[in-house]
Amino acid sequence: MKKIFIFLLTAFSVGVQGQTIKIAAAANLRLAMEEIKTRYIAANPDGRIELTFGASGALAQQIINGADFDLFMAADREFPDKLKAMGMVSGEVHVYALGKLIIWSNTLDVSKGMDILAGKLIKHIAVAQPELAPYGDRAVECLKHYHLYDKVKDKLVYAGNVAQAAQFAKTGNAEVGFLAYALIVAPNMKGSYFVPDAQSYRPVEQALVLIKKRKSNPETTMFMNYVLSPACKTDFEKFGYSVR
Repeated sequence: MKKIFIFLLTAFSVGVQGQTIKIAAAANLRLAMEEIKTRYIAANPDGRIELTFGASGALAQQIINGADFDLFMAADREFPDKLKAMGMVSGEVHVYALGKLIIWSNTLDVSKGMDILAGKLIKHIAVAQPELAPYGDRAVECLKHYHLYDKVKDKLVYAGNVAQAAQFAKTGNAEVGFLAYALIVAPNMKGSYFVPDAQSYRPVEQALVLIKKRKSNPETTMFMNYVLSPACKTDFEKFGYSVR
């Protein structure tokens, strides 16, 4: 297996010219992408990767407004599909991982299920802005599935993205947060969590796309192919994603 991995990295390293790859990445990807970036650069010492994290909807709008990105790695398919429909992408929209929604708290035991959200112990629930962040959108779907939305909607505290929702929950600005599982893998995210039924929300199909006006950067295509290759499957799975 080690030989296969070395071979893959070597194969992707051929032809690297040292151009900077500018990536707009969904906030839930921070831990995974920092690791993937480190491994890619180790195999491609002349490569340079610049990561910008945020809510998928906000990043998509920046791209529409002319932001200088090569690759867009969103938290769902909706925003990449939107850019494709606008003629702003090169090639197809690729699903690179499936995300997992959880509720998390570092002060309360939420492991027994969703009903705790309607209880008196919880006054604030951190959720990423649904219009901009797929994990926030799925959180609302999840609450409605469990018939809890109307009971807790006044408790919802909206964050700019799912990483900010995690910060709200971690610092006590909210007793609990709807987060991406990938964010609680960090050593400083000690607490309890509950995984809602996967049928309670639409699948979080995290997709990427090459931005058309930047397709002249050959390193971008190489890095995209690396992210989609078996070499990165273990990296994504380590952070709680599923890879088809």
